[in-house]
Amino acid sequence: MDEATTQEPQSEARGTRKTRVGEVISSGMNKTIVVRTVTRVPHAKFGKIVKQKKKFYAHDEESKAKAGDTVRIMETRPLSKLKRWRLVEVVQK
Repeated sequence: MDEATTQEPQSEARGTRKTRVGEVISSGMNKTIVVRTVTRVPHAKFGKIVKQKKKFYAHDEESKAKAGDTVRIMETRPLSKLKRWRLVEVVQK
């Protein structure tokens, strides 16, 4: 068989990228925002639903998002020491 016909297209082989929705808590840096996401998970031992908060540094090329906005971010290649996410859209102002 020919190898070119058995391989999948590159976009399908890579898979889907992770996305998160969260609130912008800082937009003071140049082309960078800090997004806090809140996930609800059951506690490992007791089973009670607890909130987990996590901060993500995301690239905002056009500086569209401001503090307090709800945004959607997507995983991307490393852009700096901390930035591994980029802004997809501002969900709510």
